[in-house]
This record gives sequence, structure tokens and C-alpha cells, in this order.
Amino acid sequence: MKKTLTILFIALFGYALHAQNADDICGIYHSVDPFSKEGSQCEIYKAADGTYEAKVVWVENPKKRDQLGLVFMTGLTYNAEENEYQNGKLKYPGKKGTYKTYIRLANNGKTLKMRGYLGVSLFGMTVDWTREAKLRPQK
Repeated sequence: MKKTLTILFIALFGYALHAQNADDICGIYHSVDPFSKEGSQCEIYKAADGTYEAKVVWVENPKKRDQLGLVFMTGLTYNAEENEYQNGKLKYPGKKGTYKTYIRLANNGKTLKMRGYLGVSLFGMTVDWTREAKLRPQK
């Protein structure tokens, strides 16, 4: 009996160490646009309604400064069972329509894998974002 309780405790403790807090997604990330190949930084934050949103906070191309502050992703909710952020809506600057999106954190939260798609996730694209400690200076 004592051995069974010890094993149960270790299993639960191990799960707790790997369990993700919903706010772990919040922070600044760098990504490279898959279409233009230009870099940008985005900030993911918790919105007033409890969902998560992302906005552009730095752009590599000075001609795209008009995108600074643009909230391009909304409605993300955390699903603890699947350990992912779901139900997001993504508006890609310069493209028509709204995409669905979900996100998974990887590499101990250092990498974010965002999947944007139309209809079903099979018809989409995954983009990796890298967490950064601070905002880059805008030129």
C-alpha cells in the first residue's frame, strides 16, 4: 500500500511539474512572415474578456510601421486537457478573410507553434514564433 501511494504521489507530482499555466503564453515573440520573409515581433496578452490576443509591436520593414499596434489575433482560449490554445481568429494584414488558429507552446515555452487555417486545420500553415525577453527598438 505504501509503495502504491508513493508511485501515485510521484506520478501526480510529475504531472504538476509539466502542467502549463494558461498565462504562460503571454509575452513577446519574434516570427518571420512566411510570405514576405520579413521579421516582426508580436505581443500576446490576456484580454479583458479572459481570452488571449496578439498585436504587432515591432516590424523589420519600416514601410510597415502602420501595422504597429494592430491586433491581428483574438479569441484564443486555453484547453488544459489538450494543452493548447484554441478557437482563435487570425486576420492576416494584406490578405482577405479571417483564419482560424490554434497554438501550442514547445521547447519549455521558448517556442510557439501557431497553426492558421481555413475550414479544417489540414488546409493551413504552421509558423514558429520564438519567445524574446524584450522589445526590439523600432527604426
